[in-house]
Amino acid sequence: MNAEVGSPMVCQINLVVRSVAASVAFYRRLGLVVEEAAAPEWVRHHATVVMRNGVRLELDSRAFARDWNPGSRAGEGVSGGVLFFGVDTRGAVDTVFERMTAAGSPVQKAPEDAFWGARYAILEDPDGNAVGIMSPMEPSRRFAPPRPPESPT
Repeated sequence: MNAEVGSPMVCQINLVVRSVAASVAFYRRLGLVVEEAAAPEWVRHHATVVMRNGVRLELDSRAFARDWNPGSRAGEGVSGGVLFFGVDTRGAVDTVFERMTAAGSPVQKAPEDAFWGARYAILEDPDGNAVGIMSPMEPSRRFAPPRPPESPT
């Protein structure tokens, strides 16, 4: 392991869901505090739970998942989740991505700076599960999100 990169840790889990509203209701019943999207046009596409340990659970519609992960196969009989591992820096995203792709890991999303202020990439594990690599979110790196998807799912 490259000492500059450090050991990745789980920082975020994205669940691609059929209905964000139904998922919000379920996780609230479970006792989680769910933050719905601030903009009304996003409520049907995204919600966030920040756990006490800092791990984020992101609930995304299939349409929104296709925006941030064009390689997503959610809805094709493949799991709709993405297991994200946090790394310490934006550069570490690229370093880990290069190491993994050099070893033959399939790519769903090449490294990119995201509107929420992090840098991320998404690969596939040997079973085709989506595995993300993400830097910390930096408020100074945030920019306006894209338009919400047209489709409600």
